[in-house]
This record gives sequence, structure tokens and C-alpha cells, in this order.
Amino acid sequence: MSTRFASDSGLTRRMLVTMFLLGLLYVVFVGVLISLGVGAITVLVIAGGVLLVQYFLSDRIALFAMHGREVSPEQAPELHGMIDRLCALADMPKPRVAIADSDMPNAFATGRDQKHSVVCVTTGLLRRLEPEELEGVLAHELSHVAHRDVAVMTIASFLGILAGLMTRVALYSGFGRSRDNNQGGLPIGLIIILVSALVYAVSFVLTRALSRYRELAADRAGALLTQRPSALASALTKVTGEMARIPTRDLREAEPFNAFYFTPALAKGSGGLAAIFATHPPLSRRLEQLAKISGELGRG
Repeated sequence: MSTRFASDSGLTRRMLVTMFLLGLLYVVFVGVLISLGVGAITVLVIAGGVLLVQYFLSDRIALFAMHGREVSPEQAPELHGMIDRLCALADMPKPRVAIADSDMPNAFATGRDQKHSVVCVTTGLLRRLEPEELEGVLAHELSHVAHRDVAVMTIASFLGILAGLMTRVALYSGFGRSRDNNQGGLPIGLIIILVSALVYAVSFVLTRALSRYRELAADRAGALLTQRPSALASALTKVTGEMARIPTRDLREAEPFNAFYFTPALAKGSGGLAAIFATHPPLSRRLEQLAKISGELGRG
């Protein structure tokens, strides 16, 4: 379903390349498992079941995990009105609207497609942002919905889930025996663990790289839709600064959901391995892009 959100050929290319590489890795991984005599079909069925649950119930799971509740237009008229306006601008169906009772200023969108999606903001975000800043954040989140980012990332994470399951199978199912006990061959369990760990690491790095780019793409699309990149930049700066005021314990509890959020609950730094494993690009990179867009538009 097309929308008026700006198309992003770079995002499309990265999604295709990432999916191709993950698919290639998947074929090799399954081939190795079969050659080792592992019951790969059973593992695939389990992993496939996990994937389907994630794909079809991602919106409900995310709301439950982050303590969000759906709100009606009567309960949150200003928030609904802002999303109504943005959806009309983007020519896209309106998602369900939710609020999470949390002082952490953040927002997220989830759902497998535009008809099965939800946008959730925290009470901390609503208290801290000006209307034009909140509009920029909502446009960013609606861009994720329009580009089906959640569905793409769920599918992309499948190989990591499979590799993780295989590691557990090897550890707890008695695969420590040798391939050929009489000849003292390499332990099958050790081979499976090493291969699974390698596959998990590669798929993890690929999906995190895609996650970082989709955040930049959502910033760009949201800024172009509202025509106010400076408002989104102001929201990013304010939210990132306000995160430092939130108790570390609360941030650590939210950290597992970083990939969903507008900004990460806990940022690990901007260099070295931290940059490779990050779900979001560094704030400086996001602000730099928004400043460039502002210059192209000739205004903020």
C-alpha cells in the first residue's frame, strides 16, 4: 500500500541486500545442520512458529511488554488529532493509538502492516515535548509503519532465532558425543555450537546495520512529511538529554526494547563495537542529516 511518505531507494537496497545475505547464510546453515545429522526439521518448525507469533502478534506483544494501553479519541483528543492530520498528509490508514505510563520520554510503532499497527507514546514524552516536536516524532514512527519496518526486521531476525535455538539444542540434548566415537572425531555438539554462534553473530550484525539505517530513513521521511526537520531535531536533542534524568534501573528495564524506540533507552557509545551493535545511529549523525534536509528545504 503506497503512501505519500518520501520513497527511499537506499533503504530498499539495504533491505534487499540484507535479506539476500541472510537468506544465503540460512541456506548454508541448514545445509551444515543436515550434514551433521541434526533434526533440522524440528528446529525449523519451532523457529518458524516463533517467527509467526512475532509477525502476527508483534503489536500486542509490544504493547503488553511496554505497558501500553490503547486510548480513544475521547481519552486523548490532541494525540489522536495530530495522528489524524499526519495520516491524512501521508495518505495512509490510521493506526491504533496507545499511551504507556512511563516517565521515560519515548515512542514506538509496531505491527506487521498498515492495517495492523499501533503507535504508542509515553506519558513522559507527552509532558516534555512541544506540539511541533511531538508531531515530528509521530511522523517518524508513522514512517516505520508505512515502510513495514517491523515486518522486515521480524523476518530478518529469523536466522538469529534459529541459531540461538540450535545452540540450546546442542547444549542440552546430548550432542556432546563424537561424530564417530571409534575414531575419536570432533564432537558434533561443539561443531554445532561454533557454527550456530558464528551464524548468530553475522545475522545480528546485519540486522543491527539495517536497523540503524531504517532509523535514518524514518527521520528523513518524517521530516519531509512535516516540512519541519528542525522540530524533529529539537525533539531528538531534548529526548536524549532528558534520558539522563531517568533512573538507570528504569532505563535498563527498557533497554531490551531499544530496537522499537524512537531513541535508545541506554546508548552504549558511538565508537568501536558499540557502533556496530547499536540499534540506532549516533545522535550527531541523525542531527547532521536533519540539518542537511533543513538546508535543502531552505528552512527549519
